Amino acid sequence: MSDPAWAALPDEQLLDLRFCDLGLSVQGTEVEQRILQVNRELEARGLARPHYWLSDEWFTPDGVPGIAVPFYMAHPRLTQLELAQMLEVEGGDEAACLRILRHEAGHAIDNAYHLRRRRRRRQLFGLPATAYPEYYTPKPYSKSFVQHLDHWYAQSHPDEDFAETFAVWLDPQSMWTTRYAGWPALRKLEYINRLMRDIAGTRPEVRSTRAVDPLSRLRRTLREHYQRKREHYGLDHPDFYESDLRRLFSNAPEFSKNMLAARFLTRLRKEVRSTVASFTDSYQYTIDRLLESIIERCRTLNLRLTDSEEVTKTDFMVFLTVQTMNYLHSGRHRVAL
Repeated sequence: MSDPAWAALPDEQLLDLRFCDLGLSVQGTEVEQRILQVNRELEARGLARPHYWLSDEWFTPDGVPGIAVPFYMAHPRLTQLELAQMLEVEGGDEAACLRILRHEAGHAIDNAYHLRRRRRRRQLFGLPATAYPEYYTPKPYSKSFVQHLDHWYAQSHPDEDFAETFAVWLDPQSMWTTRYAGWPALRKLEYINRLMRDIAGTRPEVRSTRAVDPLSRLRRTLREHYQRKREHYGLDHPDFYESDLRRLFSNAPEFSKNMLAARFLTRLRKEVRSTVASFTDSYQYTIDRLLESIIERCRTLNLRLTDSEEVTKTDFMVFLTVQTMNYLHSGRHRVAL
């Protein structure tokens, strides 16, 4: 198939297109192959397959045994745009995509078989009627939840706990009986294992193929979409780092010939952002906003290096990691849903 005309547009023009004008389909894409793999895993367990459609984000609507796949998974040009706008692509590689699909399959199976009505399910995972928070504060070291998607996502809501536990159970490579031995989360996995055996081969109670917010009905532009998305995942770090920053850099006269800290950090920005995001399990976009704030503060204060570039790079990496981890473990930290 030939590329659509918009694939050759620069980002600024591409951002002005509406979702409904993209004309995309799951068929023939890489994500379709990953969908087929998860479908095979479900069929091997005797469970119904969800239906799939393209939308603006990953999600499974309440009451629908189907999965929305984000538009950027359907074309490499849109994957490139997602990376440029958000600095990372959720589900962009095979392993990450399969993790998300297994998670969403948990929601779809929950909907298909009305599992949230079961008393034991509600006792173990909590009440599905619990309101979804806009943000949540995770406990990174808790062993009451499985660890599957990033940001300790199982802790965000009872339904997400169920879907995450299902995803670990479904993954043929998870070795969950060994991985979670001695964890309180093991009780949830054992329950999922019994429950799925009970419903295997039975007819789903809900068989709707309804698609919620398919691309063809979304009238907003990609620019509007990314403006909202960046606001949602953006910076809410307070400026509590200045005293530590002045220990790394200085505007004292004796350092006036040294490199400007703002220039130095701008050069390292991508590497530092990626490394600290990996260390702290934080969104790259959020760390990048923090870096932008730090660089601007260094520029305003005319701060300069006081040591070699190599030593300063190491010290700054530690500084940024500590600041992020302090934030993660304070009452101020919230992860956006």
